[in-house]
Amino acid sequence: QVQLVESGGGLVQAGGSLRLSCAASGSFFSINAMGWYRQAPGKQRELVATITRGGSTNYADSVKDRCTISRDNAKNTVYLQMYSLKPEDTAVYYCKAEVRRFGVSFTDYWGQGTQVTVSS
Repeated sequence: QVQLVESGGGLVQAGGSLRLSCAASGSFFSINAMGWYRQAPGKQRELVATITRGGSTNYADSVKDRCTISRDNAKNTVYLQMYSLKPEDTAVYYCKAEVRRFGVSFTDYWGQGTQVTVSS
């Protein structure tokens, strides 16, 4: 099995910063892309940022200048540093990883989510 465990969420005032972490554990050969997604109440889950194993990144336009995604391949961990947080960033943040367990195919695994609440 593969587990993704997020941490670092919480309550922060507008303009503040948070750093989310997501660590993958279990039995697998490798992890390809990792990413962060979020889901606000009443809305669909949306992409925040992704990062390939080689370090190429992609950001949603809404967070592009206010977030930095990074990863530590040796620790199977991905991070999301968020700056200048706004109330509209309030959501449950989920980590996703493309994991190869058997053969050559990759499977998406999701974490349980961590709540980020930004007060105005």
